[in-house]
Amino acid sequence: MTLISFVVPAYRVQGYLRECLDSLLGQPFGDIEVVGVDDASPDTSGDILDEYAARDRRVRVVRLAENVGLGPARNAGLDRAVGEYVWFLDGDDWLAPDCLPEVADRLRSTGPDVLVVDHVRVHWNDTASRSAMAEVFPEPPGEVTFRLSDRPEALRLLHTAWNRLVRREFLTRLGLRFAPGWYEDVSFTYPLLLAAGRIGVLDRVCVHYRQRRAGAITRTRGDRHFEVFDQWHRVFRFLDDHPELAGPRPALFERMLWHHLTVLGNGQRIAPELRPAFFDRITADYRRFLPPGGYPAPHGVEGLKHRLVAAGRWRTFSALRGANQAQATVRGTARRVMPVARRTARLARDGVLREYYRAELRRPIDPTLAVYAAYWYRGRACNPAAVAAAARRLAPQVRAVWIVRRDRVDTLPPGTEYVVAGTPAYYRALARARWLVNNVNFPDYVRKRPGSVHVQTHHGTPVKVMGLDQQRYPLGAVGMDFAGLLRRVDRWDYSITANSFSTQMWERAYPASYVTLEVGYPRNDRLAVATAEEVAEVRGRLGIGPGERVVLYAPTHREHLPRYRPPFDPDRLLDVLGPSGRLLIRSHYFHDRPGWAHRRVRGRAVDVSDHQCVEDLYLAADVLVTDYSSAMFDYAVLDRPIVVYAPDRDAYALARGVYFDVTAEPPGAVALTFEELVDVFRAGGESASAATEARRRFRERFCALDDGHAAERVVRRVFLGESA
Repeated sequence: MTLISFVVPAYRVQGYLRECLDSLLGQPFGDIEVVGVDDASPDTSGDILDEYAARDRRVRVVRLAENVGLGPARNAGLDRAVGEYVWFLDGDDWLAPDCLPEVADRLRSTGPDVLVVDHVRVHWNDTASRSAMAEVFPEPPGEVTFRLSDRPEALRLLHTAWNRLVRREFLTRLGLRFAPGWYEDVSFTYPLLLAAGRIGVLDRVCVHYRQRRAGAITRTRGDRHFEVFDQWHRVFRFLDDHPELAGPRPALFERMLWHHLTVLGNGQRIAPELRPAFFDRITADYRRFLPPGGYPAPHGVEGLKHRLVAAGRWRTFSALRGANQAQATVRGTARRVMPVARRTARLARDGVLREYYRAELRRPIDPTLAVYAAYWYRGRACNPAAVAAAARRLAPQVRAVWIVRRDRVDTLPPGTEYVVAGTPAYYRALARARWLVNNVNFPDYVRKRPGSVHVQTHHGTPVKVMGLDQQRYPLGAVGMDFAGLLRRVDRWDYSITANSFSTQMWERAYPASYVTLEVGYPRNDRLAVATAEEVAEVRGRLGIGPGERVVLYAPTHREHLPRYRPPFDPDRLLDVLGPSGRLLIRSHYFHDRPGWAHRRVRGRAVDVSDHQCVEDLYLAADVLVTDYSSAMFDYAVLDRPIVVYAPDRDAYALARGVYFDVTAEPPGAVALTFEELVDVFRAGGESASAATEARRRFRERFCALDDGHAAERVVRRVFLGESA
């Protein structure tokens, strides 16, 4: 029999589900099964489960016809589980590496009905906070098991389903199921502990409990939080039905009050107008379930809260809460004095132009103005350029103005209307634009005005980790202000993605309330519809003859290793390509000085780092060689050979972090050394059947939406207000 069945419900967790599943399947312990339950999720969570099931026989998928909620979804997974123990893990959490062998050893040595494991809360800013395990059990029980009546302090451990494993036969015999609604863990966990004959505790952190910035129930205001009362009523009904288990009732009553007051005190859950009614419900439960012999009430301020609840004195309770908040505000103000002074000094240095911008913010929005920018004002390029071109055709009433650096003005095509960054015209355009479209973020001082629309187009499908995920890789995040990043992300109204994988990763990296438009990449429209005549014209402009075979080498940069250059010998590669071979070498846009890396290349090897339009280079090239660059996703639209050359694969993944291994799921042939790269071309491996099949799978996964109409879809939704 399988030892552990993981039941993983999935609903709107596409950005996190891969990490969850990888943490289970990558453990050095294989006697498991994973029952993934797609709770009719409107995102790609179900597809991700299917993808993992297709490549790992330990994964089974349950597809629900309609959304039933977390509790019933867990029940559906439980019904299909076959393991001796069941572990309910949420799809946005993940297991600590290498924890399963220790968990399995404890299960086999003690045979508990319930084994509670430790966890940490991992917050969106990559900080972590410990559980109450050390306070509840200062001296860990070790391999000793117990009943709840002997150790009622176990009730103070977090009442979730995911921090404990349950013997399936015990659960089936008990007939316990998850109830529908919010706070479903309450009416499952406490009866489970009450009925268990053998409870074990493993004081090892096994679960990383993700504290999401956006999308979590605990950060959602509404009256559904009143459902916590129904869940606790189920707990006490269970006690009434099992009077032999009533010993811990006083401790359970105290825990109920703690939970109710925690929910009430959370301003992100209970809106001010609902708090009096919520308080009244707490008072009603206090009087209804108070044990005849009393309960272990807390002391100090918490004890005062309990007494006010018992008396039903909402006004006094509210005044106490307000006084505590006022004290916290005073302390916070004292801490902010110095930062405010620094901000004031900065504003003074910024001078008159920022004041001008603030004044312009008070003027009406120009309903016809769209401001575009790309690559930190480097010029007209990338997705914004494609969107602007489509808007000119489909929404001619919209006036397009580009922001550009002064040193890049000469790169703009004739007739482009623009403002130079840092000038009065620049601040005026930023302040009054109806639409602001960028493939990176606008500066921190830009304000999101009511009525304006911010469109984040991004500039590639992510291989390396981005946004908040970079917090786990300090070498790749030197100098990053993550709090500032999130303030910028909060301005977004729309996020444009090229494929479901990008949607998933951006949701993790940039959690906020924007709307995702998964429509393909506008910049790839040109590649999708390019004709042989256009390709010939582009090659002619670049001086490439009709019989020449062109290889484009386009490595990404290494933020953590600014002086690193991959080992690459143009002459040796050209020797293998033969007399008809031509080599184009392009640096990353962060290195936008001509000839930054290959000053000595001559003749058939050309440094094209300063070529303004990378799409020209894609069209001209017969083969792309790259490493971890998003160039491979764009170039794959052309369905031409791609070679992944990743000489520092392991070091890059460790230091910079990647979302997936491009050498394991490549778009073509793979080389890990320069010698292997030369051998690929010497043997024709870039066009071999294995490479062609890899490219087909890659294109199916990442390029399905790039049909030549992505920019049109963006314009119709964003500028014309048409629904999908």
